[in-house]
Amino acid sequence: MHISDFVHALPKAELHVHLVGAASVDTVLALARNHPGGRVPADEDALRKFYEFRDFRHFINVYGIVNDLVTTGEDIRTLIVGYARDAARTNIRYAELTISATSHLRAGIAPDELVEALHAGRDEALAVHGVALQWIFDVPGVWDRDWGMTSARFATEHRPDGLVGFGLGGFESDSPRSNFREAFAMARDAGLRMVPHAGETTPPSEIWAALRDLRAERIGHGVSAVQDPELVRHLADEGVVVEVCPTSNIRTGAVKSLDEHPLPRLMDAGVPVTISTDDPGMFHTDLDREYLLCHERFGFGRDELAGLARVAVRASYAPDELKDQLLKEIDAL
Repeated sequence: MHISDFVHALPKAELHVHLVGAASVDTVLALARNHPGGRVPADEDALRKFYEFRDFRHFINVYGIVNDLVTTGEDIRTLIVGYARDAARTNIRYAELTISATSHLRAGIAPDELVEALHAGRDEALAVHGVALQWIFDVPGVWDRDWGMTSARFATEHRPDGLVGFGLGGFESDSPRSNFREAFAMARDAGLRMVPHAGETTPPSEIWAALRDLRAERIGHGVSAVQDPELVRHLADEGVVVEVCPTSNIRTGAVKSLDEHPLPRLMDAGVPVTISTDDPGMFHTDLDREYLLCHERFGFGRDELAGLARVAVRASYAPDELKDQLLKEIDAL
């Protein structure tokens, strides 16, 4: 079996992927044409150029512009089913899809309409594409203007089926992790799991803050951890999973080049790592490509690639029976 066939055959779980950023070019073009007059190009070549990011702040600005296209529950359902369709093509069987719920409320979608769209999209994703989905509601940085309390209240008061985690994204440098302590405490008290981004474009101190102040159980990105040997030891000793998104880091400028990417150093130090796409529609990637990149650029063989797939399943908040099934299939492969 060729390595590309092996990678494709691996049953995968994806833990770090954003609903709007996952939308394929075709899906975004359809949204742009359905909502004319916005700032998103309705031409494919122009949209691909629109997705060439100068730096991380530029990426966040573009993400917000595309997010503004999503104004109805039907748009939400379309995005969910579109992700499931694309995920199935790379044998993703389970995903935790991050939803910036309050950004959709600001766009005019009513709370009940949003929850209903999540239910409908989740049912269709499983029935039509065989992809089991659960949700992470994240705080979109400082967009809430109240350090995540609006997001936490919505997550706990309008909790949809399948909501398992509470996250934190957006531009990190204007959003110290410690400022979101109260929001994360509210979500944690409601039984949600703590999965903030930290150390994507900020120093290791923000990863420490996510661990200590937000009680992070997994760290989104976390690439700056390698600058702090004590932090790397802590992540390894405590088994804190770091959700690494290699292509994303290059496309946003969070890491200068794949040659400098800290993924191999994290793994060599015993830090449990998962591989995800983050925003595959915007970064022109998919999960098969990310696994193959690990083979081609970092020299990971089949055992290491299967190991990455196992870590993702074990670190997920999927039901135990689904975890067991996926792990058995990985072992059989």
